[in-house]
Amino acid sequence: MKKSALQKARAAYQPKLPIALQGPVKVVEGRPTESVADQAAIRQLFPNTYGLPEIRFEKNPNPVAGKPLNVGVILSGGQAPGGHNVICGLFDGIKKIHRDSRLFGFLMGPGGLVDHKYIELTAPIINEYRNTGGFDIIGSGRTKLEKVDQFEKGLEILRELGITALVIIGGDDSNTNAAILAEYYKEKNTGIQVIGCPKTIDGDLKNAQIETSFGFDTATKVYSEVIGNIQRDCNSAKKYWHFIKLMGRSASHIALECALQTQPNICIISEEVEQNGMSLDQIVDYIAGIVASRAADGNNFGTVLIPEGLIEFIPEYKKLIRELNELLGANKDKVAAMNEEELTAFILGNLDAANVAALQKLPESVARQLMLDRDPHGNVQVSLIETEKLLSELVAAKLAANADFKAAGGKFSPLHHFFGYEGRCADPSNFDADYCYSLGYNAAALINAGVTGYMSAVRNLVKPAVQWIPGGIPITMMMNIERRNAEDKPVIQKALVRLDGAPFRKFASLRDDWAHNTCYIYPGPIQYFGPSEVCDQPSMTLKYEHLDK
Repeated sequence: MKKSALQKARAAYQPKLPIALQGPVKVVEGRPTESVADQAAIRQLFPNTYGLPEIRFEKNPNPVAGKPLNVGVILSGGQAPGGHNVICGLFDGIKKIHRDSRLFGFLMGPGGLVDHKYIELTAPIINEYRNTGGFDIIGSGRTKLEKVDQFEKGLEILRELGITALVIIGGDDSNTNAAILAEYYKEKNTGIQVIGCPKTIDGDLKNAQIETSFGFDTATKVYSEVIGNIQRDCNSAKKYWHFIKLMGRSASHIALECALQTQPNICIISEEVEQNGMSLDQIVDYIAGIVASRAADGNNFGTVLIPEGLIEFIPEYKKLIRELNELLGANKDKVAAMNEEELTAFILGNLDAANVAALQKLPESVARQLMLDRDPHGNVQVSLIETEKLLSELVAAKLAANADFKAAGGKFSPLHHFFGYEGRCADPSNFDADYCYSLGYNAAALINAGVTGYMSAVRNLVKPAVQWIPGGIPITMMMNIERRNAEDKPVIQKALVRLDGAPFRKFASLRDDWAHNTCYIYPGPIQYFGPSEVCDQPSMTLKYEHLDK
């Protein structure tokens, strides 16, 4: 296979490991844990894996010879930069424990486990994928592991291959599945361990123990490069307003990080919209006001960053979506047999009057997406909703009725962008290459320690990699009960942007200046080689969050 010059150079990069993982380790246990919320319910659902202690690894001065390990690995959900390095770190870690250890990759996500589709990942295969983007080494998928027959089908192939540990690399839903699988295999006394790894570019799988999910650093640097390029063009042509939607369905971490990196004129933070009870009209007024103010200064151009999931945070539409989810979830079989016209009539005939009014304020295409399109988890597919176009159309209408804007010679020419898939499979930044390799190597140490139901955790991430602190966090510690498809389900609690946190406070202190002046920063592309201050820096979100500690 032909490779680019960068591919060849990156293959030679050796990820940095924490000192504690650079040799045999010993386990240091902390105190027993409890779930972040709904403790009684989570304990009842996970009696065998609840209340486990946090653990950390330290160098072991008295190592014991390791035994061969047969390990399975699954890539689950959407892609994130660095996934290959997790697998490479896992491979190197189990080989370090014993050279006869073997790694099996299940193909196209959890479905590969259920359908018994796999390959053995050998050194020649692994070496082709070191420090590369994507999940193409074994592919990924979104099959949910939640049924007993799936667990049993998986158990068949695990026993056939002699696999005693399974590593699931995924986001909050995937790691929730890992916790459920770990509980089942523990209850059945199968002897099979299940370990999770925190993946999502959205940045919403984090807490006091998991400082960041892998892929966030790389993806936000990719998006920030392109935003910077657009802003340079914007400041050159001086005649367009660029409305840029950014991935992040359930939280605004990507938008906030990209704003800190590039200093746009406007960035909407969904969590602030919800807390302040802002209506769609108020958001439009806010954007239109800044456009008009800049026009008065002769600046008919600017940039607006919009989180993908914004519409779910606007209170009037959050209520609408919640009722829609309940209505459709409670009538799954009934609505499955309806055509689009029948389904629309059914929905409008059963919604609260206020929610019908909110729905009818939207363009027909957006209303249809809210009513009809759902992902496998029963959620609105917000990535399909063109929020950037919706807002620019409403802003244009608002400005058309603004006499002062017209008198000032104001012009409003919007352009639209959605950055999502562009960042999911980029070659990982040095930070993500190191972090992911450490997560995989650390997962091998967790397997060797004999634990199950844990997530691989590496902390102290604003320090050089050698000072990172490896260990494991019980997955049940992160869980709460949420309403999904009209049912209460145990899930890992999503981390939203904290409005009292240092990253948002920094943004809030600067945004008025950014709005009225042109303060653009042009980050440029990810630099893989060069001075540490250019190549090895973590995200600004991580830096500012550590100021709070």
